[in-house]
Amino acid sequence: MDKIQHKQVNVGGLNLHVAEIGSGPAVLLLHGFPEIWYSWRHQMIALAEAGFHAIAPDFRGYGLSDQPSEPEKAGFYDLVEDMVGLLDALGIDKQVLVVGKDFGAVIAYYLGLCHPDRVKGIVTLGIPYLKPGALEKWDSAPKDLYFRHWQEPGRGLADLGRFDAKTVVRNIYTLFSSSELPVAEDGKEVMDLYDPSKPLPPWFTEDDLQMYSSLYEKSGFVFPMQVPYLCSKRDQGILTLFSERTIQAPSLLIMGTKDYFLKFPGVGYYVNSEMLLKSAVPNLEINFFPEGSHFVQEQFPEEVNKLLLGFLNQLL
Repeated sequence: MDKIQHKQVNVGGLNLHVAEIGSGPAVLLLHGFPEIWYSWRHQMIALAEAGFHAIAPDFRGYGLSDQPSEPEKAGFYDLVEDMVGLLDALGIDKQVLVVGKDFGAVIAYYLGLCHPDRVKGIVTLGIPYLKPGALEKWDSAPKDLYFRHWQEPGRGLADLGRFDAKTVVRNIYTLFSSSELPVAEDGKEVMDLYDPSKPLPPWFTEDDLQMYSSLYEKSGFVFPMQVPYLCSKRDQGILTLFSERTIQAPSLLIMGTKDYFLKFPGVGYYVNSEMLLKSAVPNLEINFFPEGSHFVQEQFPEEVNKLLLGFLNQLL
């Protein structure tokens, strides 16, 4: 971990925090929520040792990156363009390998959709390709599903704001590690599911919790509620112009069999049918990890690293 270097990179007037290690072909690692660059700690070391340049930014509004002046206007496309700007600022003009987790997978796919000339291959964990606008269509999901709650203006921030950052991260990591959908009880909020007696997942230490919580203490949760939750309910703007395109880059989807996201309406069928998914991502491989949760890259780092490196090396 001490070998990972940190710097601030100006992209479009915002300073983005970037963690990086190694030299060689660039691998861009995109975090989800409630994650941060640190969620790639196991992969970064393995990538560097295998001869890759691992680059893990904090998205704008997350961790050590700047907050945008008008967070309420931000959407997925802004993060896509941030990543293009980051590659430009780092002087990387060759195609890169992009790895995304949770909503970082959405950004990875949209980067391949909007800028196919910048992407050599895509690996995603926890979320399959979803066309622009798909994330708003969860009306058939339980009305108290966390995602639907947090799509309501002000509701998610008020919910999380009742607790300190450490409690929020602990609660969400515990809830999202389950195979069950996080659904609030009738008349209550998602964070009311918090059970302080429930232990952290065995692969997630108190030191890990402290790292995450210290970074969220700095950034807060305003932007994380905006992207991916609030922004998913509005018109996706320029992204809709690309919605009928297919993603041609070689791609790998890694899913844990115990990932709660497979229980979102239609997702399990969509992923397991393959035909539907491959109609949008024709050059796709799918790998299921038995007993894997939504945080499979932290839960089974050695196994994920082996799979990730095997796929990336095929593309060189």
